[in-house]
Amino acid sequence: MSENRPKTTRTLDVKPNPGEMVKPSELIDVKGATGLTLQDRRIYNILLDNAFGPDLAVEGRRFEIDLADLRDSHDSNDRLIASIEALMKTIVTVARPDGSQDRVQLLGWNNLSDPYRRHGTLKYSIQPELAALLRDSSVFAKLQLQVMRHFTSKYALALYEAISRRVRMQKMVETVSLEDFRDMLGVEPGKLEGYGNLNKFAITPALLEVNALAEFSVSVTPQKLGKRVASVVIGWGMKDIEGRKAAWAELHRPRVGRKARITGTAEIVPLPDSYLVMDE
Repeated sequence: MSENRPKTTRTLDVKPNPGEMVKPSELIDVKGATGLTLQDRRIYNILLDNAFGPDLAVEGRRFEIDLADLRDSHDSNDRLIASIEALMKTIVTVARPDGSQDRVQLLGWNNLSDPYRRHGTLKYSIQPELAALLRDSSVFAKLQLQVMRHFTSKYALALYEAISRRVRMQKMVETVSLEDFRDMLGVEPGKLEGYGNLNKFAITPALLEVNALAEFSVSVTPQKLGKRVASVVIGWGMKDIEGRKAAWAELHRPRVGRKARITGTAEIVPLPDSYLVMDE
């Protein structure tokens, strides 16, 4: 009987399509990463994407990447070093299927070839305990690189990753405690207290960007326990072809004026048909 069971695909054996990266769910559904900035999260995704594959689970394996691949054109190495150190100091809690939890550092040993030059390379390693966790990973998200580059809020990037990991599941709704949802978005403890502030400064901006740029749509509905919001219901679904074309078109419009466009306070000028060629 066991021979007829479908073989589980290991995350690290998945081949990403052009323009996307694969991220293990163990590095999406974590607690403890709320202090990371949008820049920190982007750099970590680039490091993961560069190392992705079976070798990512090999303890002691070292990887190398050009510094230019980690920086925006205007960034200095000082800003890059600050992000690397933030990743090294960040300890996250990862839940195992058996209910136990591991606490691991996001980034291990690393070496800059010359921290005072704009050109050079970064050599780095994944902590051995984290590598061991990823070895048996079988749940993952496929993330569009172009979409992630356009987010201006760390809350939008975090929400995009969380829904990307869930969007192909059979269920299309999940109830999450408010505390867990704050972790999911990367809201630091003591900040944006009260649902009103959380909604105004984290949830609404994240929903606007994700719904404008992603291939899926997301909704968040608060649920009260007495007078207090205790949980949220997250709903999601893939967009139809027209919705995906609209998202594709927005990705190819200038970032300037995007907030006004996606909030409906600016006129949207259609792009030429040649910009809207996409896989259906």
